[in-house]
Amino acid sequence: MKVRLLAATATAVLLGTGVPVPAAAGPAAPAPAALALVPVAPASVPATAGAAASGVPASGAVPPAPCPKAPAPRVSRPPRPSPPPAAPSERAVGGPALDTAGLVVPPGAARPPAVTAISWLVADLDTGEVLGGCGPHEYGTPASVQKLLLAATMLPRLDPRQVVTVTDGDMDIEPGSSAVGLVAGGRYRIETVWLGLLLQSGNEAANVLARLGGGTDGMAGGVRAMNEEAHRLGALQTHAVTPSGLDGRSQFTSAYDLALIARACFADPTFRRYALTETHRIPAQPAQRTKGFEIQNENQLVYRYPGALGGKTGFTDLARHTYVGAAQRNGRRLVVTLLGAEPQPARGWEQGAALLDWGFSLPRGSAVGRLVEPGELTASAAAPPPAPAATGDPRPAAASGPLEDGLIVRWPVAVAVATAVALLGVALLWRRRAGRRG
Repeated sequence: MKVRLLAATATAVLLGTGVPVPAAAGPAAPAPAALALVPVAPASVPATAGAAASGVPASGAVPPAPCPKAPAPRVSRPPRPSPPPAAPSERAVGGPALDTAGLVVPPGAARPPAVTAISWLVADLDTGEVLGGCGPHEYGTPASVQKLLLAATMLPRLDPRQVVTVTDGDMDIEPGSSAVGLVAGGRYRIETVWLGLLLQSGNEAANVLARLGGGTDGMAGGVRAMNEEAHRLGALQTHAVTPSGLDGRSQFTSAYDLALIARACFADPTFRRYALTETHRIPAQPAQRTKGFEIQNENQLVYRYPGALGGKTGFTDLARHTYVGAAQRNGRRLVVTLLGAEPQPARGWEQGAALLDWGFSLPRGSAVGRLVEPGELTASAAAPPPAPAATGDPRPAAASGPLEDGLIVRWPVAVAVATAVALLGVALLWRRRAGRRG
């Protein structure tokens, strides 16, 4: 309760400053033939007086604009679990324009491609600007893209050179679900386990890593650490029940939260190297009489999209297809997240590629909101703002969102005042000491 109260307070402070939205974008972005572009009303609408100052449409001012949808075949799926009650403070994280079940794009922006995904978001990995989205704070089921939260949590904790033994408990995964081929009793470097997780979406690999990073509580401790990390990142709508993303009761996320998690992952050079690895050899286990074999990266974006940085695919009958992908073009790094997609008329990575093309077609600075910084929403409202990065030095992607204009103005003034007070105190102390010595 205390953390949610702090999060709500911090969110209210953020929303008071507003998020700048730039002017019109360029021409419509090209899209794969299977993803036809459809007319859609721009997200810019008459705003209230408070919102007009920031250029962000007031939440609830008009009915949400419909998201461009591609026709998809009917499929049978398990009953969707009921998500938690919508919390206004959580839906407005990143800016009030993101609190919509419909489409939100910059004024005059090119039309996004029609996709089958229920919700999606495109953001800049470096600046943290949200370029657009469809229902960015709508609850969805993650499937294996949840493995990115496992990576964001455990990569800093585990030594990739360490050799570990797989247990029988690690092999307790749903029959027929994704596995990389590790064997109980087998000994593997942690780096190999990570590659099995990210290239082949191995659910047993997820269990190994969660157990190792969970301390004395094992896998349960690992899942708890994942939820703590999600909250630290500002992913307040994310709740993990399984480390792999296999469906679990009350397990949810959102397209916005996935972008926060992906940003943290791509800030890690080890993750970036793993995500772009095309093949890796799983070593033989003579004691278990298993031969070595090669695995391939199943994310087709890596092979087919110029400038691809990698990402993660996911699928369960309940979640349908989920996807996170990132790419770089002309010195600009964008990430796309999508939930609840169908593979027809285009697969998840192809829908992600089309949305990345759309994002790259927008001029720099286009935004409808922003990705919050790690720790921003859980910090005490009374805590001082963080010091800005040194001039000329690039900041890590996971901590590179733009500061609000008000903070940019007030922080140097506060520093100057504090410095003057300190100098005055030193002068007074010197005079007193000089008087005592005379």
